[in-house]
Amino acid sequence: MSADPQPVASGPPATADEPKPSMSDMPNMKVDAPLVPVQLTPERMQSIGVQLGTVEYKQLSDDIRATGTVDINERLVSYVQVRFPGYIRKVFANATYQYVRKGEPLFTIYSPDLVATQQEYLLARQNQKTMSASTIDGVADGAATLSVAAEQRLQQWDIPESEIAKLKQTGKPVTDLTINSPVEGYITERNALPNMYAEPSTKLYTVADLSRVWVYAQVFQDDIGRVKPGDTAQITVDSYPGRTFSGQIEEILPQVDMATRTVRVRLAMANPGLKLKPGMFVNVDLKTSLGRQLIVPASAVFQSGTRQLIFLNHGNGSLEPKEIAIGPRVGDDFVVLKGLKAHESIVISASFLIDSESQLQAAAGSFVPPAPGAGGSPSTASAPAAAQANIDFTTDPNPPQKGSNVFRVKLTGADGTPITGADVSVTFYMAAMPAMGMAAMNASAKLIDKGNGMYEGSGSLDSGGTYQVTISAKKNSQVIATKQLRLNAAGGM
Repeated sequence: MSADPQPVASGPPATADEPKPSMSDMPNMKVDAPLVPVQLTPERMQSIGVQLGTVEYKQLSDDIRATGTVDINERLVSYVQVRFPGYIRKVFANATYQYVRKGEPLFTIYSPDLVATQQEYLLARQNQKTMSASTIDGVADGAATLSVAAEQRLQQWDIPESEIAKLKQTGKPVTDLTINSPVEGYITERNALPNMYAEPSTKLYTVADLSRVWVYAQVFQDDIGRVKPGDTAQITVDSYPGRTFSGQIEEILPQVDMATRTVRVRLAMANPGLKLKPGMFVNVDLKTSLGRQLIVPASAVFQSGTRQLIFLNHGNGSLEPKEIAIGPRVGDDFVVLKGLKAHESIVISASFLIDSESQLQAAAGSFVPPAPGAGGSPSTASAPAAAQANIDFTTDPNPPQKGSNVFRVKLTGADGTPITGADVSVTFYMAAMPAMGMAAMNASAKLIDKGNGMYEGSGSLDSGGTYQVTISAKKNSQVIATKQLRLNAAGGM
């Protein structure tokens, strides 16, 4: 312990309207260590490294870093199938991930049904020409109807117009029909083989356009509330140092991976030069905007496990602990949800040491004001000290016991004159005993002025044992006397 004047704590006196703590329930409760304001001298603040800051509003944006994988954009995937049964003859697109352009031939197919339909179409056209000069009502129109119906059947089978025109020109059915690619892209799946029998349900090719891809980022569930569709994202790949790909969040998938506790976030990315390959591992940087938020430095927040505390600076070394609610951490700052206002002065360093000092003062039940001049200006330091009083404390029974007790205080001035009209309180404190499952016990009683300097009140002790007793007397809101002592209360635990 330093020989310098030590900080003391000050706090409001107990009042008769405040509920008395019940120590009988404490062994079954988890009680946080009580805290009281702390008064520090400038020298003490400097020695423990206290630094002050200000609560302020700031426009926040944050980066969430995650890993991800490249996948095919399902909206750019097409299947190649035929609408009639037949036998595949020649196959031109014969390799997976072969690039094909729209209209490029994929394979040829022979279909007996297609050949028969073409022959019906040619016969209907020939009959239309023959019957067109007939003078009998309905004959010419019936022949034309048959020709149109045969042509429509070919169109419904998705026969290209060029093949129908060739059929009209040559007058011969096409036995090996060439099927062209309906889209441009890469073949990701191929089932078309020479001499294979294909039906309308057979999926012959899967063609994917890779000019735009999806990236699935694995975002931890703790961060998922900070992202939303439309937010921008940047992708980096170890294969291309210094290269950045830009995109945005398209959708947040509604499922959490039970093994990794992550949520898949789908990003839509342009893929210039096809640098991003399906299955590739990438690094994702999600840009999130939190708007204008009230923030405090992260170093200012003391987290005890069940609560978050900061220390308000009231000036002249007076520091008050206050419980707050914090939101996400953004860089070196915490978002404040409640408990603080803008422009309040707070401690931003040495919070752990101040918290320890506050707990020690609370445990000792010390409600002593700062020594005259401590933490104040030179004019305050030179102010005369308040007059001191003497305290004579007794209990009935003596010593006190577990259960109800009567507390008496004789309050006299330095000259022995009785002091009346004071506020006198008595606090009993017993430290926690974890081995016995007992939390710290703290009970207080406010004594009533009986006249002639005598003050009396009653209180209940729920356990026997050694208590640290603090008696405090105030008059005109000024502490005039304090006394601390140890008493052994009779009775069991």
